[in-house]
Amino acid sequence: MADAFPPAIGIIGGSGLYDIEGFEGREEIEVSTPFGPPSDKIVSGLYAGRRMFFLPRHAKGHRILPTELNHRANIWALRSLNVRWIIAVTAVGSLKEEYKPRDVVLPDQFFDRTSRREHHTFFGNGLVAHVAFADPISSGLRELLAEEATAAGACVHNGGTYVNMDGPAFSTRAESNANRQLGFDVIGMTNLPEAKLAREAEVSLATLAMITDYDCWKTDEAHVTAEAVMAHVSANAAMAKAVIARVIPRIPLEPSWPEHHALDGAIMTDRKLWPEAVTADLKPLLERYL
Repeated sequence: MADAFPPAIGIIGGSGLYDIEGFEGREEIEVSTPFGPPSDKIVSGLYAGRRMFFLPRHAKGHRILPTELNHRANIWALRSLNVRWIIAVTAVGSLKEEYKPRDVVLPDQFFDRTSRREHHTFFGNGLVAHVAFADPISSGLRELLAEEATAAGACVHNGGTYVNMDGPAFSTRAESNANRQLGFDVIGMTNLPEAKLAREAEVSLATLAMITDYDCWKTDEAHVTAEAVMAHVSANAAMAKAVIARVIPRIPLEPSWPEHHALDGAIMTDRKLWPEAVTADLKPLLERYL
């Protein structure tokens, strides 16, 4: 299916992100993957002449828990459509006084506190790869987001560490304070697995993190609740759409960034020993090597 589209741009986030003025030819695509179904149908269309695919992370109507997300299916589905850049829009809690609700954070690092790590790789079952992940975010895409978010009027924090917890409950106050003491900047429940899998799929990914709350460490404010989070979501969504609209025309037409060659030297298993079934399942990722 990848051959049907030129190198495309993927957006992972809320189900309304595709409501951008000028987004044309909207259609829904249902993609089957070797890892099961993705979160929802993928919305395809053109913006500024670029092919784009939008995937609602938690499904329309927000029906999937963070620990229920099938990240492998989501990233495989996008890669099968020749997505080579992903903007991951995500709500986060702030762990710093100066990072306020409705600010934009563009993390450049992650800390993994998830518990389902065996689901956060495409490899295994006889095919071994170890991708470099020291710098887990595409610096090229992050800098474009920083420039355009600033131009759109956002208060932007360019860089920082996103600590990824499981959820679905929010942090205890002890956990929140421990994360602050470790120097983390924001906390969320979804983005690190997306970044890991995107790197294995040779996709450039950057995170557009929208602050909704102060987690629960800030005792002079009410602790985080779903109701409080939703109060900031609509404003954040409007800003996210504005940033996406501005950055799309600036993304290169051809995938030539370092992330687009992430598997070079990363696959440890001798080519003659690649299991046939695994190789077939990973064809969208491995096509350069077949």
